[in-house]
Amino acid sequence: MNIARPMLIRAAILHTSGAIRPYRRTQPLLIEELTLDPPGPGEVLISVRAAGLCHSDLSVIDGNRPRPLPMVLGHEAAGVVEALGPGISDLVIGDHVVTAFVPSCGICESCEASRPALCEPGATSNTAGTLLGGARRLGWRGSPVNHHLGISAFATSAVVSRRSLVKVDRSLPFDHAALFGCAVMTGVGAVVNTADVFPHARIAIIGLGGVGLAALLGARHRAADTLVAIDISDAKLALAQELGASLCVNASDPACVERIRAATAGGVDFAFEMAGSANAMNLAYRITRRGGTTVSAGLPPPDAPFTVPHVGLVAEERTVKGSYLGSCDPRRDIPRFIEWFQDGRLPVDRLVSNHVQFDQINEAFDTLADGATVRQVIMM
Repeated sequence: MNIARPMLIRAAILHTSGAIRPYRRTQPLLIEELTLDPPGPGEVLISVRAAGLCHSDLSVIDGNRPRPLPMVLGHEAAGVVEALGPGISDLVIGDHVVTAFVPSCGICESCEASRPALCEPGATSNTAGTLLGGARRLGWRGSPVNHHLGISAFATSAVVSRRSLVKVDRSLPFDHAALFGCAVMTGVGAVVNTADVFPHARIAIIGLGGVGLAALLGARHRAADTLVAIDISDAKLALAQELGASLCVNASDPACVERIRAATAGGVDFAFEMAGSANAMNLAYRITRRGGTTVSAGLPPPDAPFTVPHVGLVAEERTVKGSYLGSCDPRRDIPRFIEWFQDGRLPVDRLVSNHVQFDQINEAFDTLADGATVRQVIMM
């Protein structure tokens, strides 16, 4: 397809954050007709086929994570290549792709150190609401519209940097493929990359949304002996048990910490905080054993503090680590995680709670905010 001028698309645009719930009434996301400019150098036009709803989107809607507005949200998606900007020779029209929400420039200090999740130009462009090259390709009523994490997947089509895309097997269903762009990369990556969990380790996962349950699947893949699942939702705890958790504990139980420490002979080797909550992070640290590692891949509000007893950090040789994008290199990790899924070692399809229509997007974010779902996927 040759795109010489802007095309019209349908997209969910957020004009202001902090809307009062329920969103089905206040309608913070408006599905509007927008213009989409052709892809520039190093950019790709994709038709979006499936997009997952994530807390990172919700945190922009509710104002916990300020972003430049107006903005088209959505960062976890799968689609089909429709047009190529100048300079791209490793994709062809018709290729299936998954998005990665940190575009890696390949030449900054972090990228050269094989840590593309920390790409400095990628972080700068994501914060500014642009694509990696600094451009905005979205327009509404003659004014530019910001991109969410370089993707803006809640739209029928999107222009993204080539550095934000990974080519995938065409046989992979779009609703399953989309999850590899965020939930699976973040959750499985935290286990196999950030923590490098060893076989027979004792593991705890706090927060059983798409990322947390993906981490549980990753821990199973790493042959963890004891796998503790923690959440305030009994339904999610039941699903975690089906997926291999050996102990499920409701975080609202006043004896939660004592139960876990007793069941793990003093605490877990690795505790993963996936809820984006300071309280969850405190719980994760308290159930980590001496010499153990506490990993956070949740994204709390920017001003949320986390404090630890300094002497315990030293005397017990504790490790506290952050994990962004699962410490992944998307071009390396998305294909291998998909291979594990196709081999039956990583049942990612179990993370899809339901499919929603595009015009149900506000109601779907109510469901997400209520904690009543794992991963909802909009099918375009």
